[in-house]
Amino acid sequence: MTSLKKSLAVSKALRSIPSSRAPETLLPAVMRRVGLADTYWRLESPLGPVFVAHSKAGISMVSRAKSDADFERSFERRYGRRAYPEKSVPPAAVRALVRHVRGEERRELSFDLRGLSEFERSVLLKALEIPTGEVRPYSWIAKEIGHPQAVRAAGTALAKNPVPLLIPCHRVVRSDGRLGKYSMGGARNKRTLLQIEGAHPETLEKLASSGVRYLGNSKGMHYCYPTCGGIETLVESNTVPFHTDAEALAAGYHPCSDCRPLAIAS
Repeated sequence: MTSLKKSLAVSKALRSIPSSRAPETLLPAVMRRVGLADTYWRLESPLGPVFVAHSKAGISMVSRAKSDADFERSFERRYGRRAYPEKSVPPAAVRALVRHVRGEERRELSFDLRGLSEFERSVLLKALEIPTGEVRPYSWIAKEIGHPQAVRAAGTALAKNPVPLLIPCHRVVRSDGRLGKYSMGGARNKRTLLQIEGAHPETLEKLASSGVRYLGNSKGMHYCYPTCGGIETLVESNTVPFHTDAEALAAGYHPCSDCRPLAIAS
C-alpha cells in the first residue's frame, strides 16, 4: 500500500470514529489551570447574597449582583478574563466570610489584587489593618502609607476596592467623622456593617455632628479616635472631647499609640 493510500485509509478511519463533545467542565478547568479564569460562589453575607470569586492567587472579587450572568459580565468587564461558577465546596476562607466580617473568626486571607497600582494596593492593605468595630478617616490611611496629601486619591482607591467586606473599606470614614459613602450598596449598608461589628454608627454620627473628632483619657493623658479599642469602653473611660489635634496637644494630651491619630509613615 502506497503512502497516499495509507493516508487516505487513516483519514477514512478517523472520520468513522463517532464524534463526542467534551464535558462542559473541561474548558473552565483548563482555563483555571492556566490562570486565565476564576471560579466563584454565591454566598450569604450580612448584606444578603454576594458573589465571591477566587483565583489561584486568592480572592479576586466580592460583589452583589442580580444573577450569575450579571456577575460574570461585571467580572469580565473589570478583569478581562472569565469567571465560572464553582459547584464544589468553597475554600474554608471563603465559607468563613460572614464570621470573618463579624470578627468572630480571623483568618489570614489571600487576595488577588493584580491590575491595581502600587498606591491602590497600599491603601487597601492599610484598610485591612483596621480592627473589627473600629473606624479610621481617609486622612489616616493617607498618612499611614506616607502620602498625607493624597486623601482624595485614597478615597478613590477604596471606592474601587474589588473585595469589599473582606478588605474593610466600610471601616473608613470621612475626616470630619461622618460615615460617608460605601461602594457596596451605599451608606445604609455601611451603617449596617458597622452596627454588626459594634462600632455604634449612631454614636459616631452624633460625635461628628458636634464636631468631636477625638476623645481624651484624663488618666493616661492620651487621645484617640472614638472607636479605638471598642467604642463602648472608650466612651466610658475617655470623656474629654477634642475637636482638633491641635486642641488635644495644647491641653497636654499625646496621641494614642494604638490608633495613632497623628501617625505619619516614615
